[in-house]
Amino acid sequence: MNRFLYNLSIRALSPGLIVWMSLRARRAGGHWEVLSGPRFGYYPQPSRLRNPIWVHAVSLGETRAAQPLVQALLDQGDQVLLTHMTATGRAEGARIFSDAIARGQLAQQWMPYDFTGSVRRFLEHYQPSIAVLIEREIWPNIIAAARRMNIPIMLASARFSDNSLRQSLRAGRVMREAYESLQAVYAQSWLDAQRLEQAGAPAVRVSGNFKFDVSIPMDQVERGRAFAAALHRKVVAIASTREGEDELFIQAISKHLKRASAQSNELDPEILFLLIPRHPQRFDEVAGLLAKSGLPFARRSELAADHCGTTSSSVRVCNHVAVLLGDSLGEMPRYYATSQVAIVAGSFLPLGGQNLIEACAIGTPVVVGPHTKNFEQAVADAIDEGAALRSPTPDAALQLALQLLNDPPRLNKMSQAGTHWVQKHTGAVARVVAGLNELKSLKR
Repeated sequence: MNRFLYNLSIRALSPGLIVWMSLRARRAGGHWEVLSGPRFGYYPQPSRLRNPIWVHAVSLGETRAAQPLVQALLDQGDQVLLTHMTATGRAEGARIFSDAIARGQLAQQWMPYDFTGSVRRFLEHYQPSIAVLIEREIWPNIIAAARRMNIPIMLASARFSDNSLRQSLRAGRVMREAYESLQAVYAQSWLDAQRLEQAGAPAVRVSGNFKFDVSIPMDQVERGRAFAAALHRKVVAIASTREGEDELFIQAISKHLKRASAQSNELDPEILFLLIPRHPQRFDEVAGLLAKSGLPFARRSELAADHCGTTSSSVRVCNHVAVLLGDSLGEMPRYYATSQVAIVAGSFLPLGGQNLIEACAIGTPVVVGPHTKNFEQAVADAIDEGAALRSPTPDAALQLALQLLNDPPRLNKMSQAGTHWVQKHTGAVARVVAGLNELKSLKR
C-alpha cells in the first residue's frame, strides 16, 4: 500500500473509526472530545508556545513512561507540547505536569487524526522544533508532513513486537516510508532494535526503557511503609488488574479465606489484599464485584485523605476487611510500599502485561502472569535477576505470594535484587536527551 491508497482507505473508513472512538469514549468515561476542533487541527486561539519540543504520549501508560523525559526537557528550559489520544492519558499528564502548565512552559493538546489537512494544520499552528514519539506511535501522514516542514522526528523508548513487525510489513510501502523518515530511533532492547530496522528505521540505537528512570516520590513510599507498620498485617498488592482479571483474583481471595476459615474457624486476620484496577473507569465495577462476592472490603476513596500514613481510623478500617480497593489515581508507589509482595496483573489474560519496574524500584518482590509480551524483555530480565517470579494463574499467583510472605529471607533477597536491577538499567532518558540535543544543534 502506498500513501495515496492509505489516504483513500482512512477517508473511506473514517465514519466507522469515529463511531468506534465515540463508543470507546462512552465506555471509558472522561472528556475525549472526539469531534472537537483540535482533533481535526482547528484551534480557537494562537499557541502560546514558541517552537516547542512536541512529545506524543498516546495513552496512560505512555504518558507515565514519558514523565522522566518531559521533566528532563522542562528542567533544561525547553517548552513542551504534550499530546494524547485518550482522556486518561491527558488527565494523567495534567496531574503530573500541573506546575509546568500553570507557568506556561507546557501545554497539552489532542493528537489530530491522521488526515492530511488535520496534521498540516496542527504542525503549522504549533510549529514544533522537534517531535518525539513515545514507544510505538507511527502515523504516516503526520510523519510525511513533518518531513516536508523540516521537523526532525524521534521515536523514543521504542518497543516493537514480532506482531507489530508483521503488521508493518503487510502494510507495505506506506509504513516503510514512515519508518525511513525518522531522524533518530532509540529502542528499549536489541530485539526491538532489530525489528525496527527490518521495518525500515535507520540507525536504531538501544537506549533502554524510560520506565527504569522512574522518579519515586519518597513521601509516598514513607507513608506507605508507615501505614504497613501501623497495620500489623501482611499486605499483598494485586496491581493494575484489567477487565476479566478482577473476578479471577476475587475468586482466588475467596478460596484462600475459605481455606483459612476452615483451619481456624475465622477469616484470616494476617493478610490484607490491595486490589488496584488499572483504569479508573472500572473502579465502581470492581467495587460491585467485591460486594457481590461477599468479601469484606473498603474503598480507598472512602478512607481519610492521608491513608498510608498512620491515621487511626484508616488503620482500624483496614484491620477489619479482607480487601482494600485501590480506587485512587497517582498512589501506586504508596500501594507498593505498603505491600510485602506485588502481583502485577494485566498478565493473567492475553492482555500484554503491565509495568513491573516501579514495584521493583521500591523494593517490592513481584509475581507476574504468563502474558507479558508488552514488557517481555523487562520481565525476562527481572526474573533472571531474581526480582520477579512467574505464575500461570491468579490462584497460583496468590498462593505463591502467600508462600513468599512466610519466607522473609527470600523476600529480602528479591527486594534487594529488584532495586539493584532497576539501578543498573537507569540512564535511558539521559541518552535520549543527549540525542535530542544533537538534533537541536543540527537544526540551528
